[in-house]
Amino acid sequence: MPAIVLVGAQWGDEGKGKATDLLGDQVQFVVRYQGGNNAGHTVVIGDEKYALHQLPSGVLSRHCVPVIGNGVVIDLAALLEEIDEIEARGVRCDKLLVSANAHLIMPYHRALDKVSERFLGKAKIGTTGRGIGPTYGDKVARVGIRVQDLFDPGILQQKLELTLRDKNQLLTKVYNRRGIEAKRVAQEFTGYAERLRPYVADTGLVIGQALDAGANVLLEGAQGTLLDVDHGTYPFVTSSNPTAGGACVGAGIGPTRISKVIGIIKAYTTRVGSGPFPTELTDATGEWLRAAGGEFGVTTGRARRTGWFDAVIARYATRVNGITDLFVTKLDVLSSLDKIPVCVAYEVDGKRHDDIPMTQTEFHHARPVYDYLDGWAEDISGAKALEDLPAAAQAYVRTLEEISGARVSAIGVGPRRDQTIEVNPLL
Repeated sequence: MPAIVLVGAQWGDEGKGKATDLLGDQVQFVVRYQGGNNAGHTVVIGDEKYALHQLPSGVLSRHCVPVIGNGVVIDLAALLEEIDEIEARGVRCDKLLVSANAHLIMPYHRALDKVSERFLGKAKIGTTGRGIGPTYGDKVARVGIRVQDLFDPGILQQKLELTLRDKNQLLTKVYNRRGIEAKRVAQEFTGYAERLRPYVADTGLVIGQALDAGANVLLEGAQGTLLDVDHGTYPFVTSSNPTAGGACVGAGIGPTRISKVIGIIKAYTTRVGSGPFPTELTDATGEWLRAAGGEFGVTTGRARRTGWFDAVIARYATRVNGITDLFVTKLDVLSSLDKIPVCVAYEVDGKRHDDIPMTQTEFHHARPVYDYLDGWAEDISGAKALEDLPAAAQAYVRTLEEISGARVSAIGVGPRRDQTIEVNPLL
């Protein structure tokens, strides 16, 4: 069976966890293919709410195999703590698989992330300080530590001594911080080895064999399209590729395996961290949208910036990812508005742009061009079919579909698993 990619179509926080959980009952594998514990998913099942950070959402479905792919960077202490916490709530993690090729977030990565961000001052990127960027930097520089290194203490010690020669120079002489001892780090991480060993696998091989055997495989990204290091609002991006193309690299499968790309898109727009955001609301309406939507980070608790739906980035995400289906989330949050603005284009220096401007400078100066759609006052949280929605809500969804360039196949009308309208089959 072909694989399906689930990707954020905005700046992240679109509600991917809800979509993954919904599909988790229909797939046999859920693979997290990039990012680290700088992002998370919230999944609500009945009265239970789960905040997942590094564990794939598939961990909540007993028949599903959750996989942390080679493209993920792992904070081992945080991952093991997350496993303990979720198992204490009755969720078993014994099926979890972790790629032997995944890179590890080390103490010096976190230290460098925090001090370098602080030294940037007003030019800061808005990172979480969890060491994600420096870990990916070491991966590209070929000095990273991988999961498999934990099982060869000699190699681990050798790699740490080599990389800490440079890192300690930065910490002590540039940032005036205390150096980090290689031996102490090696002892800490070899201590994790036996606890982690049952989960470690050649995950690319496992996924490939599962696809050959007819399994349904869901590839789950963190963050969103506009945070992609190549295709996002650089430099205000993450350090990996959340876009659909990154799924192949981060999971270890070929592009011909993928048959469908589902883009998760919020009925309005949010982002965290610094960087351009054309439809951002910095007034009381923005505060209302933040409160109504519960727009605070799952992992960091940071308040998200809020704004109206942006069709320009929706069309961009559809093109860059090859999105075949859209899952619109949080439609219920917009209930009670008389009119709902929707950004259909940008204006830059008096010129209309229907697509994202080519340069960062132009994008920073982009001003939204709005159309205004009718709102609705009815409570839609109990709707089970598209026809159950008020006429104005149906029209809003159809407009989003038309201006985004992909069909809407599912609509979220509340946080729970059962508060989803499936317009077209997602599998």
